[in-house]
Amino acid sequence: MNKDDIITKSDLEDFKKEILEQLTAKIGYSQNKQWLRSSEVKKMLNISSGTLQNMRVNGVIPFSKIGRIYFYSLSDILNVLETSKEQN
Repeated sequence: MNKDDIITKSDLEDFKKEILEQLTAKIGYSQNKQWLRSSEVKKMLNISSGTLQNMRVNGVIPFSKIGRIYFYSLSDILNVLETSKEQN
């Protein structure tokens, strides 16, 4: 690629999909897996238990709780990442 090449919005969308596929494959998540446990989210985001709790309390990450186990939608986690990227 040289300085005269034009990158289209479609190119960027394709690149984003490719990166997400590679990232989820590398960390062992499938797009078919809809719900993640806290340990999986912490590993995926490289955050501590306290940070994840703060994100729940502050409404940053939506969750469901069954008994004592928290579950997070993979699509919600990816949306949080996307929103965070846009704000920075």
